Amino acid sequence: MNRLASVLITSSLLLTTFQSAIANPGSSFDGPGFASLIPPDANDFASASELQARMINGTVTSVHLVQRALARIAVLDREGPSLNAVVEINPDALSIAGALDQERAAGKLRGPLHGLPVLLKDNIDTADMMQTSSGSLALIGQPAVEDAAVVQHLRRAGAVVLGKANGGELAGFRDWGIPPGWSGRGGQVRNPWGLHLPVCGSSAGPAAAVAAGFAPLSVGTETNGSIICPAHANLVAGLRPTLGLLSQAGLVPLSSWQDTAGPIARSVSDIALLLGAMREPAQQRTAGAADGQHIEVDYLANLDSGALLGKRLGYPLYRPDGSLTVDHPHFGRLAMVLEAAGATLVPIHMVIPSLFTEQMAVLSHDIKHELGRYLRARPGIEPQSLADVIAYNQKNPGAEGYGQQLLEHAQAQELDEPTYRLMADRLREESRRLLDSTTNQHVLDALLDLPDGDLRGVGAQAGYPGLNVPAGLDESGRPIGVYFSSLPWTEAALLSIGFAFEQGLK
Repeated sequence: MNRLASVLITSSLLLTTFQSAIANPGSSFDGPGFASLIPPDANDFASASELQARMINGTVTSVHLVQRALARIAVLDREGPSLNAVVEINPDALSIAGALDQERAAGKLRGPLHGLPVLLKDNIDTADMMQTSSGSLALIGQPAVEDAAVVQHLRRAGAVVLGKANGGELAGFRDWGIPPGWSGRGGQVRNPWGLHLPVCGSSAGPAAAVAAGFAPLSVGTETNGSIICPAHANLVAGLRPTLGLLSQAGLVPLSSWQDTAGPIARSVSDIALLLGAMREPAQQRTAGAADGQHIEVDYLANLDSGALLGKRLGYPLYRPDGSLTVDHPHFGRLAMVLEAAGATLVPIHMVIPSLFTEQMAVLSHDIKHELGRYLRARPGIEPQSLADVIAYNQKNPGAEGYGQQLLEHAQAQELDEPTYRLMADRLREESRRLLDSTTNQHVLDALLDLPDGDLRGVGAQAGYPGLNVPAGLDESGRPIGVYFSSLPWTEAALLSIGFAFEQGLK
């Protein structure tokens, strides 16, 4: 068999596996469609662009989309497979959808998300009837008095905030012994592709909800892998933007050194659509633009199915366990798709800096100080400090009896400002130095890795953008994906590369 035929067969197999997982579910488990539990609807897994087109031509309304989302959540989230992906429904969602339908009928469109349901991670402030707790029962109280900046932009673009999605309590920074995707408020998020599969990371709820057809779009947050890892585990797309592209205002903090919101969807084009609506107008910057120079970027319009042609993509020669990356069965398949689309793959022996000590010290310092500042700025929240949250958990251990070792360590840690700065600067600068030097020395357009590789963490520590693109299921039913990363402010080019790969699978 020649190489081209092998590539085409591999691409076809990947796509067929992805499609058949929805269209031809097994007899004992039929997620993520769950047709045995709820009759399918043509809109359940449609893209945001398709849904917008259907609302424009009048074949569906925002009210219908919200009603259908609520029906799926009712049948599948707390009942049926008990996915636990959604922790709270916005009681105003239907009335908001109705008002947006009326605006559409009157010829008024707010933006590209007009009438589309969007779920938000439970650490993103909304000035409505919903809680913002970051999964912690200690933070239940009066709702936020102001929308987070990204929520303000979403509402302005016409999104219907459907509800809050579950995820790791306090960004997964409570105790080493707590499984990823668990919170005291919402319980354990489960994977709609298989309840035995991991969900990975504190944005597990937003990722699982999109995968299960609860909403076409969701917003997660990432400190270190909390968007990329759940997106991979739940077979959806997820983007960690350049640190600073999206405002941190109104996010329950773990660390402002790395925290960012980011879009989650089922396709790269929907990621581009959502990112464009979320961004700060003053941060629409492209690579190469001088400091302070801002250039309008239309991420969706810039997507190019031929973007991989002539591109040089570097990848780590070795996996974290010391094995060769090219020997991993997933990588070999995906590499053929990339090469068939015109990319040149460049193996690079990268020496990943060991920065665990610095990472933990910085996160511990930041949650201790920044969470307290956030709580004191939120009227009607009883705890006013990390120490208060710890005391609440001690009095209310919960049925699971989980500990809070990470929180207690953070509370006990005392770092003077010079030591903290030294560690924080090393964490960021060594990560940036590796990515910058590798990209420049090898004349690369982007880096790629499997989503569970080392580059995911290095990119988060550097504050550089990263993108997970889903690529179907392997023979055992586990999700496959590719992680692409690039230099800061290159989201447009990065998304186009991801889009071209996604189209190559077809």
